[in-house]
Amino acid sequence: MKANKTMLIAALAVGSLLVWSPALRAGDTNTPPSTPPAGAPPAGRPPGGGFERMVEQLNLTADQKPKVQSIMDKERQKMLDLRNDTSLTSDARQAKRKAVVEDTAQQMKAVLTPEQFDKWQKTSPMGPHRLHPNNPPPGNEKAGSTNAPAAPPKQQ
Repeated sequence: MKANKTMLIAALAVGSLLVWSPALRAGDTNTPPSTPPAGAPPAGRPPGGGFERMVEQLNLTADQKPKVQSIMDKERQKMLDLRNDTSLTSDARQAKRKAVVEDTAQQMKAVLTPEQFDKWQKTSPMGPHRLHPNNPPPGNEKAGSTNAPAAPPKQQ
């Protein structure tokens, strides 16, 4: 009987340690956030990101890659600056955004072949469908489309 009681107490002690250990570690806020190593992509972005996908989709040449990368980097910076500019009205922000997108399209047109440019416009999230927020994404050209799910088909 005494051995059973000792085993029960030991089991309860081990069980409570296992239960409380994760809770205690969760409350530890002294650990610094992990930072990606130098040269690694920023946190939250997959390695290779969108540019590598664009290189593959458009079959960019070695000469085109740095030019397209520069255009996309400049656009990204302009969009970040625009987003952080709190002095603009909504209409002014939209007008500037449209100008940045159109400028990027003109630069891309100068670098890409006509076939690559057409494919970029149709498939890239950087394409001109971004000019108007109400434009549907590529492959969903229904005017006035919403994010609401389609109605189920009627059964006869």
